[in-house]
Amino acid sequence: AATATLTVAATDETLGAVGRVAGAGAEARRRALLHGLLAEATEPEQAFLTGLISGELRQGALDALVMEGLAGAAGAPPDAVRRAVMLGGSLGAVAEAVLARGPEALAEFRLRVGRPVLPMLAKSARTLDEALDGLGPCAVEEKLDGIRVQVHRDGRTVRIYTRTLDEITERLPEVRRAALELAVESAVLDGEVIALDEAGRPRPFQEVAGRVGSRLDVAGAHAALPLSPVFFDLLTVDGRELLDRTTEERHAELRRIAPDPRRVRRVLVADPEDAEQRAAAHAFTEATLARGHEGVLVKALGAPYSAGRRGAAWVKVKPVHTLELLVLGAEWGHGRRAGLLSNLHLGARGEDGAPVMLGKTFKGLTDALLAWQTERLRELAVAEEPWGVRVRPELVVEVAIDGVQRSTRYPAGVTLRFARVLRYREDKPPTEADSVAAVRGLLR
Repeated sequence: AATATLTVAATDETLGAVGRVAGAGAEARRRALLHGLLAEATEPEQAFLTGLISGELRQGALDALVMEGLAGAAGAPPDAVRRAVMLGGSLGAVAEAVLARGPEALAEFRLRVGRPVLPMLAKSARTLDEALDGLGPCAVEEKLDGIRVQVHRDGRTVRIYTRTLDEITERLPEVRRAALELAVESAVLDGEVIALDEAGRPRPFQEVAGRVGSRLDVAGAHAALPLSPVFFDLLTVDGRELLDRTTEERHAELRRIAPDPRRVRRVLVADPEDAEQRAAAHAFTEATLARGHEGVLVKALGAPYSAGRRGAAWVKVKPVHTLELLVLGAEWGHGRRAGLLSNLHLGARGEDGAPVMLGKTFKGLTDALLAWQTERLRELAVAEEPWGVRVRPELVVEVAIDGVQRSTRYPAGVTLRFARVLRYREDKPPTEADSVAAVRGLLR
């Protein structure tokens, strides 16, 4: 359309009609509805709608911002909206209910066995002492480098979900069996699945992720790499919701229903100011790392389970590896980063000194750093692509990583886990960047 006449209400009505179409010829009717909608839209509106319908729209409205807006529109407390989304597992369902029936509808969203909730998340601390100083009475637990799972049991029915709420029950028969062995009739448990080698040490994260992601030949995958569930929290048990109970109370219930091998190792620190207790926490952390785990989680004993939130009650501490890598290129950003070179292509020195790509990252970049690197990378550009630029490998950047894993995607054969930019090292020549061999040496 030449002029903007399309309204939000009309767009919503059409998209709703598309969703309701069913039966013979449904595909053609959906196509006709969408064609009519796009015909009424201007060119910029068409681009927006195409991205919205395809799920590829990048517009910067994160769930947290949408929840704040929803609370304002419905006249509901933001915390009540966040809790309803946490328990309902769907922002869309909560929005539909609260806008149709008002704030009172939020009470309808309660924890229900068989409906996954967003997991509680942890913030990071650089050291164990930093974590202990900010929490008061706490527990220090192993941080397992596995796949986060939420296990729902209702009688003999077990359902297993990932941290993104995808169901993976059929892929993990050993986890289902373990859940049925617990001394409970119904429960929702939070934990990790890991794989152990013959010496009892954890196998690489990538192997576990590959096993969990495998949909074919589950029996063969299970035989090749059996997994072990380890639980660290309990959200409901036999009809009693525990979300608002303290960590200490939830762990007491978990001890009652799950045997030692199924519970995460932990040590209590009732008084972090006590030198002996603090020393015990450090010894526990060192022993955890020596067993091959990636770090520890420090949890406030008096905290509730804040599902879906990264609060101050859980703090993760793990050794931070840093690498000095070469910038090989960068991709144009989207949303608030539009017009800026954002996603960095990173490489290490190969055996012949030539750079070899091993990953990307856009994390850790401040607005000032984004502006600086956009200007600098344009100066180093040797080729412009629709997605960004390729540059001369002269700029060294220091990145923090949580580890590395094998990869068939990148020429180096390895890639970075959770890489984030710390700073640029313009004081270092490219010849002092880390080598591919050094990066591979971090494989566990």
